[in-house]
Amino acid sequence: MSKQPRKQRKALYTAPLHKRHNSMSVHLSDDLRKEFNRRSFPVRKGDEVEIVRGDFKGTEGKVEGVDLKNYRVLVDGASSQKQDGSKLYQPIHPSNLVITDLYLDDERRNSALNRKV
Repeated sequence: MSKQPRKQRKALYTAPLHKRHNSMSVHLSDDLRKEFNRRSFPVRKGDEVEIVRGDFKGTEGKVEGVDLKNYRVLVDGASSQKQDGSKLYQPIHPSNLVITDLYLDDERRNSALNRKV
């Protein structure tokens, strides 16, 4: 793998969706880190996250969506009200989040979480 910044950026921008999913990994909280013996895990809809950087710092909320095309996560707590009354989610980069509670109703996700790295 190349160390050149231009090639790193190109790989990020042209990555297929199944590889982008792993790039959307979010750090786990200290409790989850001890429980599952891993530092980070790909985020998905239904996870509980805390925002640790930016305008919404300190806000906790549920993940409402994951935008793989733009590498952004939509969090329920980080939203504003539009003039017509509808919610407008502020997209947040996964590096600014910490997962506090995992959504574990999916069997494939459970097996991936307990798999040895």
